This record gives sequence, C-alpha cells and structure tokens, in this order.
Amino acid sequence: ELEKLGLRDDVDLHVYEVPVEYQTVQRLIPALWKKHSPQLVVHVGVSGMATTVTLEKCGHNVGYKGLDNCRFCPGSQCCVEGGPECIDSIIDMDTVCKRVSALGLDVTVTISKDAGRYLCDFTYYTSLYQSRGRSAFVHVPPLGKPYSAEQLGRALQAIIEEMLDLLEHSEDKINCQHEH
Repeated sequence: ELEKLGLRDDVDLHVYEVPVEYQTVQRLIPALWKKHSPQLVVHVGVSGMATTVTLEKCGHNVGYKGLDNCRFCPGSQCCVEGGPECIDSIIDMDTVCKRVSALGLDVTVTISKDAGRYLCDFTYYTSLYQSRGRSAFVHVPPLGKPYSAEQLGRALQAIIEEMLDLLEHSEDKINCQHEH
C-alpha cells in the first residue's frame, strides 16, 4: 500500500519483504544497508496482538528462543554476540507519535519499548546495530483488525515522512554545531 502511495518526491522508497528467518535477516539486513546506504530504514511488522500502529523505541540483543519459519533458533539466543543489550533508535518516537496523532488520521498510534523477542525485534536490533541507530520499527495490526490496507498505508506514509523530517532537522543542528 505504501508503495502505491509513495513518499515525498525527494525520497527514494525501496520496499522489501523480509522472511521470518533469523539467518536470512542476518544476511539480508546488512546487504540492504550496503546496497542502498539509506538515510533511514523503516521496518514494518504485523503483530497479531497489536490493535494500534505501534512505534518501537528500541531493539533488544538477547532472549530469542522462538523457532522461525525454518524451525531454526540462534544457539546464542542473541542477534550480535557481544553487542549492547539494547539499542535505541535515533528517531524520537514520542515526537513522531504526537505529530502523527495530531494529523487526525483515523488510526491510533502508540509507543512501545519491547518489539517482542521474535523476528521483528531481531530484525530491528540487527538494523539498529548495522546503522548506529538510523532505523525504525513499526508494528501494525493484521489487516481489517481494525484498519484497512489504505488506512495503514496512509499512517505509514505520515509516520515515515515525520521521521524523515525529524532526522533532517537533527542533522541540520549537528552540521550547524560543527561549523562553529
């Protein structure tokens, strides 16, 4: 849906479906970062427990015990051996949540600090580690429970545009400080 809607004209949007497989995530996420050198990667995952669009603040390194779609689980039960326990996104999710909520879309947006210790959290941590925090993760409920594809697409469009806006303004401040 987001691919149909698109983003601002100055944004190149690349959409990939990431399999629910630990080993594929460990291979694919670094390869995508290397291929595109993006300003930001936003992962979107479906959660059967979600009833809102949920912005995840951080990814966790340890606690992965559930088998993936290939019936595999990392022996270490972690994403990156020796990596930090938790990595926060550099995106201020509270601000994104407030701004998107203020737009009056017919979708509720909330915040979470725990993406669930399964492939969503594993993917998020892997991407945060690869990017030094330049990643985001959005959990969405299953289609129709309660939102349509169009509603979710519009919400994701607004969320990503707010994230990019925040990122661009924070980089302006960083660059400004370096010039003095």
